[in-house]
Amino acid sequence: MWQPKLIMMNGELMPLEDARLHPLSLAVTYAATVFEGVRAYHLPDSGRFALFRLDDHLRRLQVGMKLMRFDGGYEAEYLTECLTRLIRANQPDTDAYFRLLVYIEGTGLLATTGPIGFTAAVMPRKTPEFAATGMSLGVSSWQRLADNASPPRIKTTANYVNARLAAHQARVDGYDGALMLTPDGRVSEAPIACFFMVRDGKLITPSTDSNILESITRDTILTRYRELTGEPAEVRTIDRSELYFAEEAFLCGTGQEILPVTSIDRLPVGNGKVGPLTDRLRQDYFDLVRARTSDHPEWRTLI
Repeated sequence: MWQPKLIMMNGELMPLEDARLHPLSLAVTYAATVFEGVRAYHLPDSGRFALFRLDDHLRRLQVGMKLMRFDGGYEAEYLTECLTRLIRANQPDTDAYFRLLVYIEGTGLLATTGPIGFTAAVMPRKTPEFAATGMSLGVSSWQRLADNASPPRIKTTANYVNARLAAHQARVDGYDGALMLTPDGRVSEAPIACFFMVRDGKLITPSTDSNILESITRDTILTRYRELTGEPAEVRTIDRSELYFAEEAFLCGTGQEILPVTSIDRLPVGNGKVGPLTDRLRQDYFDLVRARTSDHPEWRTLI
């Protein structure tokens, strides 16, 4: 598998091992960082790469910088040009994954707002091991962050301490992953992915007031479900006990793509196998991102 040789910091390419950030920067001391992960799918027929919903990722990044009150920011066109240079410089021959971080690189006090900097890295990323067979989830005792505490709807690195605690608890408890609840006991999301379930043949997902990330992959699934079936999914609150009525379930996210869930709290989801709607949506998703369909060309930025 190919390996990255170059990384980009503040628009300059450099050897991966030479990247440096001061340990007293606010990015380190107070997790004053927002980030995005973007998939670049290799298209063998043309040798090009399709960056999936790049514009939406950069738009969310800009909102994150705004909410975190960073001084200044970066235009989407400039960041797109930087990512293009980075992928060409590293010459990957299979799928690639971008990690783009914007942070306060200066030192100072808690409320310091600049100066800001950014790092962009491109790397290979394997398909998660549970993609084919499904995964087990356990409902975590760690509650999902609330919007008026540390807003989960943006991708700030500080939020992922909460996710990390839940992920480690799940591992110790013998599950493949965790499912987190809101402070009032409603289903929220997994530590690094959004949650969908099927009940009575209907697709259901927690609403944005359930302390979830405003996920681009989630939006893709909602859009495609409506286009494929002619009806909308149910977007609403989900009680914990309703999880055990699920006929199918899956997680979704840019990094995780679509991961079937076959058990929750050691109870089987449906028959304990990957469900037909999950499989249909998964196949449709990969047709979209890999340009095997002409639908939604605006979602693919070709390099």
